[in-house]
Amino acid sequence: MKEFSFRAMTLDKDRPKATRGQKVKAATKFKRPAAAEREYERQLRSVAKQVGHLIKLYQDGARMLPGFDKAIAGYVEALAPWASRVAERMLEAVGRTNYRQWMASSRAIGRELKADVNVMEARLIQQEQVVLIQSLPTEAAARAQKLAFDAAIGGRRIDEIEAEIKRSGEVTAARATLIARTEVAKANSTITETRAKSVGSTQYIWRTAEDAAVRESHAEMEGVVVDWDNPPTLSDGTTTHAGMIYNCRCYAEPIIE
Repeated sequence: MKEFSFRAMTLDKDRPKATRGQKVKAATKFKRPAAAEREYERQLRSVAKQVGHLIKLYQDGARMLPGFDKAIAGYVEALAPWASRVAERMLEAVGRTNYRQWMASSRAIGRELKADVNVMEARLIQQEQVVLIQSLPTEAAARAQKLAFDAAIGGRRIDEIEAEIKRSGEVTAARATLIARTEVAKANSTITETRAKSVGSTQYIWRTAEDAAVRESHAEMEGVVVDWDNPPTLSDGTTTHAGMIYNCRCYAEPIIE
């Protein structure tokens, strides 16, 4: 392979080899695919909205009417093909954005980079997304039924429980947002790692969103060099790569020597 400059990595012939744990200042970044995240969140929140409608339809004060379980089960089953298409579109959008970032960072690498991620790996991610999307109505139903049970045994005030059941759509929408943020970041991180390794990368630089919402343990990792095959254990005790844990907006900036 001929020599080339990979400017995004801030590494060149005058810079010493990066070592694990070393901190590297930011250059051009492989930012997370925000547009794909927003669209995926929009789709998942539409499921939350439908779940809210179903629960309202079967809610009678602080109890759920007969047939609620069957209605939810039918909706979960009907969701599968739709969820598969939505997940596939999300992966395609993340993959396109990621590929453009690679090409913009280095044409030399871009010419050797495979545009497609391993098909089996992509299908596995897609299947995981279908399960997560189907979990939205399932978990909402379980929550509503538990609240109704609490009302039946007199554990809480009836009016309080009734109000909580009415909030089911809102609670489900919040979970939909969490899933969208987490899963788009994980998909992007997986694609980045696969492509980086395909061109010989063994390390990356941990990057954060660099704002007040970043976890302290993740903020400490900003600029730290990490081995792809050796995820770091953070100060909060979690062992993870950038972008691979719930609600994480961090991302990996590959190092190519």
